[in-house]
Amino acid sequence: MKKIIGILGGMGPAATVDAMEKIIKNTPANSDQEHIPVIAVSFPDIPDRTTSIIAGGESPLNHMLAALRILEAAGAQCIIMPCNTAHYWYEELKASTKTNFLNMIDITCNKIVNEGINNVAILATTGTIKAGIYQNKLEKENVKCVIPDEFQQGFVMESILAYKSGDDERAYQLMGNVIVQLKNTGVEKFIMGCTEIPIILKREGNMDRYIDATEELVRSAVEWGCSDENG
Repeated sequence: MKKIIGILGGMGPAATVDAMEKIIKNTPANSDQEHIPVIAVSFPDIPDRTTSIIAGGESPLNHMLAALRILEAAGAQCIIMPCNTAHYWYEELKASTKTNFLNMIDITCNKIVNEGINNVAILATTGTIKAGIYQNKLEKENVKCVIPDEFQQGFVMESILAYKSGDDERAYQLMGNVIVQLKNTGVEKFIMGCTEIPIILKREGNMDRYIDATEELVRSAVEWGCSDENG
């Protein structure tokens, strides 16, 4: 029996689809039958993560726990959650399950440290930025984190919300303007620390300057899925 990956998704729906597409792309398969089984739960009505963190809005934790229970009952053996901001609640989720639960933030930060990258800009929701989800880990490893200023961060959020509302062009233009400004600070790489951002920037020709957290998470999941079946 093949191992089964479970996706705790819906944050947002397009990011869940992007993760599934990246699982397919990263799996070394020559036929349908060689792909990794995937079970996805996409609950878009999970309360907004940034609103909960910065404005005391409803916590999404119980909704995420409900999705996790569905994945467990369906037989998922490794959970991934393609939402950076939701990792604010990772420890509570992890503590509630015996199922392997990959940490998107740890995986992405490990890549940065292992590749000797010393200076990164973080493109993410205001919730992720304010909670220090990336900064807290990277600064312990002496990686300098460049954060958008208040106005730039406003444009990042506006871009993400524009994409979620269907205005792809506006989303791209807003995000691109912030990237141009941050490039001038001398950063080596940009962390795409919101799962909508890789989709917003999909038309970019050169992706070498970016670290796609979704891609890194998926690669780890695929590596797990393709490893020895008893491992």
